[in-house]
Amino acid sequence: MPHHAPHVVNSGIFEGMSFVPLDPTDNASSQRPEPSGLHRRGFITLASGAALAGGAVTSLAAPASAATTAVTPVAAPAGTPTAAPAPPAPAQHAAGEPDFGPNVYVFDATMSADTIQSTLDSVYAQQKKAQFGPGRYALLFKPGSYGVDVNLGYYTHVAGLGLQPGGVSITGALHVDGDAHGVGTLTNFWRGAENLHPVPKSGTDRWAVSQATFYRRIYLMGNLLLDDGGYSSGGFIADSLITGQVNSGTQQQWVTRNSVVGHWVGSNWNIVFAGVDNAPATSFPSPPYTSETRSPVVREKPFLYVDADGAYQVFVPALRTDSHNTSWEARKPAGEALPLSDFHIAGAGATAAELNAALASGKNLLITPGVYHLSEALRITRAGTVVLGLGLATLVPDGGVSALDVADVDGVKIAGLLVDAGTVSSDVLIRVGPDGARANHRTDPTSLHDVFVRVGGAGVGKAKQSLVINSNNVIVDNTWLWRADHGTGVGWTSNTADEGLVVNGDDVTVYGLFVEHYQKTQVRWTGERGRTYFFQNEMPYDVPDQASWMDGKNRGFPAYHVADGVREHEAWGLGSYCNLTTDPTIVSDRAFAAPHSHGVRFHSMITYSLGGGKGTIAHVINTTGGPSDAETNLAKVTSYP
Repeated sequence: MPHHAPHVVNSGIFEGMSFVPLDPTDNASSQRPEPSGLHRRGFITLASGAALAGGAVTSLAAPASAATTAVTPVAAPAGTPTAAPAPPAPAQHAAGEPDFGPNVYVFDATMSADTIQSTLDSVYAQQKKAQFGPGRYALLFKPGSYGVDVNLGYYTHVAGLGLQPGGVSITGALHVDGDAHGVGTLTNFWRGAENLHPVPKSGTDRWAVSQATFYRRIYLMGNLLLDDGGYSSGGFIADSLITGQVNSGTQQQWVTRNSVVGHWVGSNWNIVFAGVDNAPATSFPSPPYTSETRSPVVREKPFLYVDADGAYQVFVPALRTDSHNTSWEARKPAGEALPLSDFHIAGAGATAAELNAALASGKNLLITPGVYHLSEALRITRAGTVVLGLGLATLVPDGGVSALDVADVDGVKIAGLLVDAGTVSSDVLIRVGPDGARANHRTDPTSLHDVFVRVGGAGVGKAKQSLVINSNNVIVDNTWLWRADHGTGVGWTSNTADEGLVVNGDDVTVYGLFVEHYQKTQVRWTGERGRTYFFQNEMPYDVPDQASWMDGKNRGFPAYHVADGVREHEAWGLGSYCNLTTDPTIVSDRAFAAPHSHGVRFHSMITYSLGGGKGTIAHVINTTGGPSDAETNLAKVTSYP
């Protein structure tokens, strides 16, 4: 690639209004205002009974072909909060069926729609506002057609049990709304849907989410709205076919991988596609689409299914290279089916000793919904081990231990887990490969899918580093590493956490990287030939003063740092935002730091000073681009170097 000067765009448009293009054929004629001057979590913080603070957001009209209409923002109800709803009745498992425990509901097509709907409604009522609650639920549908309304709250995982998504049809609705917080969805975290065939009665489903969510292996016959009229900060779609229009609405950023869309409209700051058929072409910065037609290497997430004989299996999709489209459309999925007898099913009360004994005996792990306290790290030493969580199963390492420690072996798959830091600081929460790992895993890499980390929020949590990757060739497929900015146990000296992601291995590929609020460098990359497709970041809100946030002589820490000695690295679609509420005079000298080298390339970067300019990012990358400050909130760099 020839060396060329960076293309830099600075803009102050978000000081007043930004505009969301709605009509792909005529963006200018179909725009609507979205107010700025409000930090990303500001809707929740400032609402105080109002649906939106700092100005109204006109609700997004559904596509013309949809039967639904837009939702108008309304004032949130005032008064004393009502008592929490009673927990749903524990799930019952029929004789001969696996015992997945009290929080996994398995539905089949012989059940009445009313019975199923009653359970769905009960789970949603419990989880609707349970942002930091202990409830964890999985809703599993055996092959068939279901005329029900599936509304997902916190820590709720809905999945079909067919080998193909078309095996389970949902003919009512499959949706996430903003009703837990008025219409805002900035904190619609920790939920997901997979392996389903929604055919919405209205013609349109709504999936109004933010980080730590997944919409996977979905065959949606209809349209998809990604907002509910208020602010939104998501999200992730993969291995899905959406026949109609996808409208991103108010979503600040979004990433879609290896999918097919009928049509895509809408953009705000950073919309990224990798291996997506019918995606908009790259047009960053206006509109801010970044589209790579192929994904270089990917493995889809393992999933539970029921075979033709009624036996439960876990399907492990095969590795794909240079791919696009889904892994299943018009073809038999490639991969390996593992019988459930190969898995140790972890239920309530399972200990680290029990789980490690199962791993040592050669078993895989299926971890049912719940919160599991660990006295020692789960040690994964066998090549090909699968650890699959249902219902956002949550691991809490106690006493300063790690949660997961993976050896430098081939083909480990870890999926569907939330790691919640304990009260005693851990050096590392998840470690993939020991220090100095050197083995080549190109033909059978380890992969992490929908693996999320939280430090604080549900209580005091502490960890120096959240995810450290020492092994080569690892694939990370949708992660949110979050030092909490709200909830309980939150503060500069309370939920302490230095770094989110550290990559020392070579040839590591990440799709959907969300990392927020760490106290030093958010992402530090020392390995060669790393690739990132989409990065979203917020710097810490609660820095007490500039002296407390210095990286040597540099003011502040970069959000994404490629080490000086790295010769090859490439990243597409990166955004870093500051909202330094404690002291708005604080400066970060750069959001992205990297060697100025022909082999180290960045595409489509933005920085933004939120809250109307609370804090300054002096430069986008190294000394190029910017600033983002009170005068010019938004800065963009199209390519570097």
